[in-house]
Amino acid sequence: MELHFTKSICQCLQKVVCQTVSQEQTQEIRLPDSLPDIGRVLGCWGQVIIRGKEWRGNGMNVSGGVMVWVLYAPEDGSQIRSMEGWVPMQMKWDFPQTQRDGAICVQPLLKSVDARSVSPRKLMVRTLVSAMGEALEPVDMDIFTAPQVPEDVQLNKQTYPLELPMEAGEKSFQMEEDLSIPPSAPPVSQILRYWMEPSILEQKVLAGRLVFRGNAMLRMRYCTEDGSIHNWDWEIPMSQYTELDKDHSPSATASIVPIVTNLELNRDEEGKWKMNCGISAQYTVFDRQILELISDAYSVSRQVQPRTEMLKLPVRLEQRQEDMTLKGQWEGQGQKIFDISFGAGHPKQIQMDEELEMELPGVFQMLYTDENGDLQDTQVRCSDSMTMANDPGNRVSVLVQSLDDPHGTLTGDGAVLTANVRMTQDVYSEAGMPMVTALELGEAVQPDPNRPSLILRRTDDHGLWEIAKECGSTVDAICKANGLTSEPESGRLLLIPVM
Repeated sequence: MELHFTKSICQCLQKVVCQTVSQEQTQEIRLPDSLPDIGRVLGCWGQVIIRGKEWRGNGMNVSGGVMVWVLYAPEDGSQIRSMEGWVPMQMKWDFPQTQRDGAICVQPLLKSVDARSVSPRKLMVRTLVSAMGEALEPVDMDIFTAPQVPEDVQLNKQTYPLELPMEAGEKSFQMEEDLSIPPSAPPVSQILRYWMEPSILEQKVLAGRLVFRGNAMLRMRYCTEDGSIHNWDWEIPMSQYTELDKDHSPSATASIVPIVTNLELNRDEEGKWKMNCGISAQYTVFDRQILELISDAYSVSRQVQPRTEMLKLPVRLEQRQEDMTLKGQWEGQGQKIFDISFGAGHPKQIQMDEELEMELPGVFQMLYTDENGDLQDTQVRCSDSMTMANDPGNRVSVLVQSLDDPHGTLTGDGAVLTANVRMTQDVYSEAGMPMVTALELGEAVQPDPNRPSLILRRTDDHGLWEIAKECGSTVDAICKANGLTSEPESGRLLLIPVM
């Protein structure tokens, strides 16, 4: 006789793809008529802008580009100039055909940007962008529970408290601010570059609503009339909420990845700065689900053949944060450092037995004056690694963010550059859970009258379920005979009542 189990649905999200894609783009940019001819390129910087995301069923596209600023010394010997440009990009991820449209989360990092002059009026700009892309598809996972079974059939019930991704989306919003530099600061002659660094400081899931707050740090490098370079930063608080598709439990949490979707900084006639910035907060909500599964079955009086499947759910085991300090060494002669920027790459993961080595690369860019007082720009590559305990069956997803401004110190023969970064690691289990979906039951038979009624057995490394199944007993009977309320310690002698 075949006994079918009752089927129910567990709704969650599964990752269709989690992959880093890199793209190198080159773009010719012509100088506007208002700027003098190029003499020497001094430096180049950029800001990644994500303008659109598209789910295609069997893949996804992310479009946008890099806002670039090229600093150069004019051919006529006049004051240094900066030119803003745009390098478009289109990134693609392929994955198997999906049944439903899902959510896209992307974390772009600008790995490098450089420029060279191809003529007095034309620049060739090259950018390299690395993006970690995730596609999350809603799925209905089949869960099987046991119906009423005969009294002699023993079921091994396992309860799993699981943290699962339940829904994902994004909250897009615009920030418009009037900003001003205090009169005590040197006046701005021209902007050399500006960029935005959004960060999430706190988030909370309140039933059907996600509330979060953070800062949008707008940074500007500018030049005064006398050619000196100065920095100014604005910290703009942001507080937002978004309605979720369903209500979640009080233990629900969210993971949020902010990206910049547009950025403009202009000066009006009164000298005030007007900032317009678009930010998209990409979120994934995790909630606790309690599942009771039947992992095995047997009987002391009949043949029982369980039909078993492996249930694979996207279980998040933990979230942890690791801070790292990356250092770079530059060899050369310098008088003064004007600007240091740092770009981190996506970490390379190497699994070694029970440990995971994570190697994080980065690039420092330093604008300085050399021993002759001439403005120069240089790049210094660096990397550092860390090792952590990790089961080979686990998968680790990493979000990289800078903690503060990179800084450098000139020495007699160069400079020491440092940057502090934080890696937020989500650890997922890829191991399945055994789940009985049906039982093939034989006819009940009378027990052998010659079998012993009591067995003395050492536990070794077996649990109560394995011992009871091997010896023809039950877990309840063994617990009562030995006064147990939990699994016994290894090596203990047990009395096994044979049923």
